Amino acid sequence: MRKIIIIGAGKIGSTIFHFLTALKANINTSIGITIADNNPASLAEFANDHILELPDPCSFEQVFKQYSFDAVINAGPYNLSIPIAKAAHKNGLSYFDLTEDVASCEYIQKLAKTSQSSQVFVPQCGLAPGFISILARSLYDQFETLENVHLRVGALPQYPTNQMLYNLTWSTAGLVNEYCNPCQAIEQGSLVSLAPLESKEVFSLEGIEYEAFNTSGGLGTLTQTLMGKVEQLNYKTVRYPGHRDLMKFLLKDLKFQQTQKRSQLIQLLDQSIPMTTQDVVLIMVSVSGNIKPSPPSPTTNEHNFNSITDNNKYQQLTELRHIYHGTINLPSLDGHDFSAIQICTAASLSAIIELWLTDKLNSSGFITQESISLRQFYQTHFGKYLMAT
Repeated sequence: MRKIIIIGAGKIGSTIFHFLTALKANINTSIGITIADNNPASLAEFANDHILELPDPCSFEQVFKQYSFDAVINAGPYNLSIPIAKAAHKNGLSYFDLTEDVASCEYIQKLAKTSQSSQVFVPQCGLAPGFISILARSLYDQFETLENVHLRVGALPQYPTNQMLYNLTWSTAGLVNEYCNPCQAIEQGSLVSLAPLESKEVFSLEGIEYEAFNTSGGLGTLTQTLMGKVEQLNYKTVRYPGHRDLMKFLLKDLKFQQTQKRSQLIQLLDQSIPMTTQDVVLIMVSVSGNIKPSPPSPTTNEHNFNSITDNNKYQQLTELRHIYHGTINLPSLDGHDFSAIQICTAASLSAIIELWLTDKLNSSGFITQESISLRQFYQTHFGKYLMAT
């Protein structure tokens, strides 16, 4: 049996627990799942034999040593990524998380260089970073040379009513973190750092207008993977028009972007902006460059097949997804309603865990999201929830 601990029993952590519990009946590997939190109320919905109440503050090293887990899923706030990863590294656990924090990922990548032979370190297993990189690879692999790779993702309320045209759908701390930190990108073939909330663009899809702007972390490790191969690579968060300007007022004019004031902003948003589970996740990747020629059909001769000529090699390919909140039937939750961001994030991570459990990932070390093929991802039980419809 492989024993997995999920740290964090919030909306995403609890969804991961239920998804992985459902997975147990569909794979040959036996797994035991424990969900842990320092808040007893967060653990109240789970059976006692699956929960672990953590002390506050917590020595993760002590917990891992005491209970002999094989892997840890960090579904807690981004600031726990480094301490949990360090404890996992020391105790031989494989490590998975959802973090969008660039500094945490870079630290974990260095940590993984001295991992044990059976350990993997797979951060950024959510939506963005995460699945968006896997989807991007499915496009850029079709090109001989790359010009632009543009990633756009938005977790949006389906029925916005307030001035900000936004409702909280996931971690407020993570939201503030990506709105405040520098944004990695590639411009003219060089790695650059861009200001968050800048480079706004406006576009329409199916009659709905959106805006997109720089935020931190969504590219994951793509800047490393595509350095020297692409002219322009960037990631932007999608919102309804007007949201960006109001956030700039809070963060820049009222100075809530200052590190010492971010906790105040998190508290302000939590108290003032209602959560919603009636949401939609928009996922879009566009890639342009010189596309690879299609192989000749066996039914045509070498002088007369429908190949791509030099005149039409320069192309753009785009993939678009709209994922909506909905009801999913699971053994532990019959007909439960999940938000779109819960579905996308938990399904992404659960798909990666299934690949690990079935020995379809590299056996040790640091694993990037873009090293996983879209075909592999879709062959898992929960990968189907991020397919185009």
